Amino acid sequence: MLSRVNTVAFNGLEILDVDLQVQISSGLPAFTIVGLPDKAVAESRERVRAALQSLGLSLPAKRITLNLAPADLLKEGSHFDLPVALGLLAGMGVIPQEELADYIALGELGLDGSLLSVNGILPAAVKANRSGKGLICPAANGSEAAWSGLQSIVAPDSLLSLVNHFKGSQLIPFPTVQKTESQTLFPDMSDVKGQESAKRALEIAAAGAHNLLMIGPPGAGKSMLAARLPSILPPLTAAEALETSMIHSVAGELKNGGICFERPFRAPLPRRRWSAAVAKPGPAKFRWRTTAYCFSTNYPNSAAPLWKPCGNRSKMVPFPSRASMPIPFTRRGFS
Repeated sequence: MLSRVNTVAFNGLEILDVDLQVQISSGLPAFTIVGLPDKAVAESRERVRAALQSLGLSLPAKRITLNLAPADLLKEGSHFDLPVALGLLAGMGVIPQEELADYIALGELGLDGSLLSVNGILPAAVKANRSGKGLICPAANGSEAAWSGLQSIVAPDSLLSLVNHFKGSQLIPFPTVQKTESQTLFPDMSDVKGQESAKRALEIAAAGAHNLLMIGPPGAGKSMLAARLPSILPPLTAAEALETSMIHSVAGELKNGGICFERPFRAPLPRRRWSAAVAKPGPAKFRWRTTAYCFSTNYPNSAAPLWKPCGNRSKMVPFPSRASMPIPFTRRGFS
């Protein structure tokens, strides 16, 4: 019997559809995962096995083959635990297959069957909303998913409650939306005395969301001025906050399931290698709709890979990796 579960994989900030297929057939007992899984995905076999045992279920003594399609895409992360468990439960007849067809599932399983929070829930929820599907995620990520505007979200705290929900014996409430109140205090622009030309340039850059390059000798005040730019920037709108929070969600930076309307500030080291700056998601991606004191002009080669993204709204930055896949990079208004 073949069962299928919809899930996603992350390539930088890009959300890719993954079709998880489970086949339980006759043969020597075995549990094989194919489809280019990484170590965390391969270890999901033991977490899922223990979680099912906590429900009083055991895997059938048959040959179990689990395929993650497309097979040429690297699958990374522990969020595949829940889709694997749901595929097995559907294949064993515990959950009806048709109940899972309209959902995208993500979540990490504990050995006791509890669902643990994972990264990337917010962009996955946005993807599900655009695809016309619902989302199954851990309860700890439910508030984060609710910001996407998705109306069909199932956020259980354990695998048992999820099984009972699909069987109709338990109703999981819709998660509530929360807002994170940041207490970050940025230095104020009024502290700067003089530097009228530089302050005027910062005001123009802040008003028009322009890129800004400051050149000068050490001690001229470049870092001081850049650190005070957030103090004259307006708060993020709801749409901008959602876009920014999607990046923080993939990186695991969202706290308490809420999104923040404060513009972040990043100051990576000037000697930092460019591969670390544009990695997924590195400091370059954290500067979405924000400002940052980026690279010293003493090391121009370190910023060379960012010149094209700065001049274009959306470009692919080549990231040296084994997969040889470009990382999606979108630039909007950062310094």
